[in-house]
Amino acid sequence: MEQFSMAVVIMALLAIGSSFAAGIRGGVFTLVFARLNIRLRNSLFRSLVSQEMSFFDENLTGDIISRLTSDTTIVSDLVSQNINIFLRNMVKATGVIVFMFSLSWQLSLVTFMGFPIIMLVSDLYGKYYKKLSKEVQNALAKANNTAEETISAMKTVRSFANEEVEANVYRDKLQQVYRLNKKEAMAYTYYVWSSGLTLLIVQVSILYYGGHLVISDQMTSGNLISFIIYEFVLGDCMESIGSVYSGLMQGVGAAEKVFEFIDRKPTMVNDGTLAPSQLEGKVEFKNVTFAYHTRPTTQVLQNVSFTLPPGQVTALVGPSGSGKSSCVNIMENFYPLQDGQVLLDGQPINMYEHKYLHTVTSLVSQEPVLFARSIAENISYGLASVPYESVIQAAQKANAHTFITELQDGYHTEAGEKGTQLSGGQKQRVAIARALIRNPPILILDEATSALDAESEHAIQRTIYGDVQNHTVLVIAHRLSTVEKAHNIIVLDKGCVVQQGTHKQLMEEGGLYYKLVQRQILGHETGTGDGSQLDGSLAGIQRESPKMGLAEEFQA
Repeated sequence: MEQFSMAVVIMALLAIGSSFAAGIRGGVFTLVFARLNIRLRNSLFRSLVSQEMSFFDENLTGDIISRLTSDTTIVSDLVSQNINIFLRNMVKATGVIVFMFSLSWQLSLVTFMGFPIIMLVSDLYGKYYKKLSKEVQNALAKANNTAEETISAMKTVRSFANEEVEANVYRDKLQQVYRLNKKEAMAYTYYVWSSGLTLLIVQVSILYYGGHLVISDQMTSGNLISFIIYEFVLGDCMESIGSVYSGLMQGVGAAEKVFEFIDRKPTMVNDGTLAPSQLEGKVEFKNVTFAYHTRPTTQVLQNVSFTLPPGQVTALVGPSGSGKSSCVNIMENFYPLQDGQVLLDGQPINMYEHKYLHTVTSLVSQEPVLFARSIAENISYGLASVPYESVIQAAQKANAHTFITELQDGYHTEAGEKGTQLSGGQKQRVAIARALIRNPPILILDEATSALDAESEHAIQRTIYGDVQNHTVLVIAHRLSTVEKAHNIIVLDKGCVVQQGTHKQLMEEGGLYYKLVQRQILGHETGTGDGSQLDGSLAGIQRESPKMGLAEEFQA
């Protein structure tokens, strides 16, 4: 009775110690792999934001977001959970094996004869499961992309009453995930069948051979029962370790794409070092030939050469697809050139330090993107510390101060996701203020006033032209009133420069620009040549332009 009581006490102490150790182990693993998840996301996001622009042209946003959220969570959760289970069962199995060999080495050998078969089945299943898991993650990423694309463009979906179609598309993508899940389930079923059958054969062999040892007095019946109990425990451990293997394979399938993005090196590296204290702002395009990486056979620009002189406004006009916005992308050093050079103050633009280049160059696009932050934070975006007075001055120059002060929270009003709380014209004025607050030597306005009323556009023009001595300004404009004031107008067509000069010179010369002015001011339809294809950069010119002298000049 004393021995029995002592055994119970020892077992109770071991149980208490085991529970304490299990709690510590679980807490430590939870903390460690929470840190792993954060490190994975940080590393992946840093790698993503350092990639070249072509990477984002080739990879869908929803796919990238799926890797950043779903896959990183799967990796950290599965690894933490399965390594936790693996360590616990390995320690447990080691102790069980020691006890089994102490009871009967013969039966232990019989037990381990079936393990190679179980390991082979686990290996085959693990490889197949890893392949399926990768396919599941890719299918899930496509479904996530559909959801992200639909929700981010909900106004467009609603305006075309296409909710049901989008829901069906998302359902079809999820059905693809479900079909792959069914394959995973079938694979797991076969794995359990094969491993269970092998374990059953091993247990029958143990019972048969163990009975023989008991009958021949080589083993006591009590030791046989103890051995069988240990064998059951070992079987549970092996089953858990087998499930750990399949779980880790699923984690590996998700991790491959994550680490592929983390380890990816940008094909275009911003490794320039030039950062002069003074910048004149002269930009030169010299025989530039360019094609996007996604369309390598389509040359967007062909042997383009022109100069943007400091202290002057240069306007780019031309048909849609003529390469105007591509010139802007090249000036921002977003894409590498196939041939030629873009020089800034005589130095290739890629020789300038990345942060410096985008400090001296400010871009305002036709559809500017604002962030879900306050208007003041949007105006000062990218600047470490800006006085509040500078924010107000920039807004005043962009004719945005009045409407901002009329908002409920003024400059602290939230702009909403992508600026959805503001109108198109308000977003453009905030974006112009964001560019002007930097007082950049080079200012690029890519149809930046297309959504503005005449009064706001006139105020912004007055700001730009009134201080043009300190800037090199490139304008792609909808409205003729902006184009005609430019010191130099460059006409692009099919990726080539076809005309250059002032408004007066180009009107006297005729050609593409002349046809455009004829159509917009007099409403004539030429119907021939390149003029019939013109749209974008000047097709929206307002006929009610206050510069009536243009019509008189044309008629003359």
